[in-house]
Amino acid sequence: MYNIQTLNKIAAVGLNLFDRDNYEIATDINNPDAILVRSADMHSMTLSPNVKAVARAGAGTNNIPCAELAQKGVVVFNTPGANANAVKELVILGILIASRPVIAANKWVNTELADKGAEIATLAEKGKSNFVGPEIKGKTLGVIGLGAIGAMVANTAIALGMNVIGYDPFLSVKAALGLNQNVKVVETLDGIYTKADYITVHVPQTDDTKGMINASAIKVMKDGVRLINFARGGLVNNADVLAAIKSGKIATLVTDFADEDLIKCDKVICLPHLGASTPEAEDNCAIMAAKQLKDFLENGNIVNSVNYPKTVTDNPIPAGGTRLCITNKNVSGVVSKFTSVLGDAKMNIDGMVNQSRGELGYSLIDVEGKVDDATIAALAKLDGVINVRPIFA
Repeated sequence: MYNIQTLNKIAAVGLNLFDRDNYEIATDINNPDAILVRSADMHSMTLSPNVKAVARAGAGTNNIPCAELAQKGVVVFNTPGANANAVKELVILGILIASRPVIAANKWVNTELADKGAEIATLAEKGKSNFVGPEIKGKTLGVIGLGAIGAMVANTAIALGMNVIGYDPFLSVKAALGLNQNVKVVETLDGIYTKADYITVHVPQTDDTKGMINASAIKVMKDGVRLINFARGGLVNNADVLAAIKSGKIATLVTDFADEDLIKCDKVICLPHLGASTPEAEDNCAIMAAKQLKDFLENGNIVNSVNYPKTVTDNPIPAGGTRLCITNKNVSGVVSKFTSVLGDAKMNIDGMVNQSRGELGYSLIDVEGKVDDATIAALAKLDGVINVRPIFA
C-alpha cells in the first residue's frame, strides 16, 4: 500500500488512476510515500524520511526545493507540455491585448458611460478614437525559448500572419522538427531584441535567466516594443521595465505575475497567474503526474524528473525477484560496488540500467530472488549511495 499526500486540489481524472486497493490518497497523510502538488510552497516544509517522490502537476517547480530533495534521494517530477496549449492560447491573447487596448476600452465603457442612458451609443462612437491599436499581422514576434509552449506560440503566430523569429540555445531535435518552416531561428538574444515588435518569453527561471529582461536588454530593443511574460515573474526586472515604459521605449507589458508596482502602471496588464487555468490543462497535468508517479513507485522508472536522470526499463521484474532502485552520487566505481555486494550475497543480476545527471546517478537493478534486508543495508552503506528502494515482484 502506497500513501499519497495531496497539497493542492488535483483533478479527479488523475487521482482516479490510482488503484485504491494499493493506494491511499488524502491531504492529511502524515507519513506519505509520495506527494502530489500544484502551487503549494514546499520550501519551508519538513518532509517525512519516507517520501520517495514529489510530482508537480504543472511545468514550473520553483515552489519545490528540487536540489535539496535530490540530495535526499527524493525524485521530483513535473509535467512539461501538459498545459502547453492552455498557456499558448493565453499568450496569443496577451499579444492581442498588448496591441489593441480592449481592456482599457471596456473599463471606460463600463465606468464613464454607465449612466449615460440613450447617449451611450453616440458617446461610445466618439470615444473609440482613444483606444486605437495596431494589428499584429505583418509584425515581428520574437519568441525566447522554443520548448513545448514557445514552439506552439511561434506556429500559431505564423498562422495569424506574423513574422516569427525564435531563440533557444538548447533547441531539441523534436522541437525543431515541430516548428513551422517559416520560423527563423537566430543564434543570439540580440537577434530577437533588435528586430521584434513583440517579445514573448518561454524559459525557466534559473540563476542565468533571472532578470534577463533588464535595462541592458531593453536598450537594444526596438522603440515601442510590446512584452509578454507568461513564463516566470522573475525573468523580468520590473523596475527597468517600468522605467522603459515611462520613457516610451516599451509600449506595453502583459504579464501573468501581478506585482505591487506593476499594477499601478496603466501600460501594464497584470493577470492572476491564469496560464494553465483551464479544466483541460488541469486534467492533462493531473493525468501525467499520476502516471509518472505510479510508474516510479511500482516499477522504479523515472520520466520527466527535474532533479534525476531519465531512467527507464521496459522489462518486467523477474518472477519472484527484486528490482533495486538506487539513488547515488555520480562518482567513479559506485556501480561496480553494487555488483560486488550482490555477488557476495550470491544474488544473480538479471538486468541493469544506470543513468547519470550532473553529480547524481540512478540505477535499476533486477535481481533473481528476493534480496534480503542485510544485503539492502549493505548497499545503502556504500560510499556515494543516497538510498536504496527494493520493489518485490
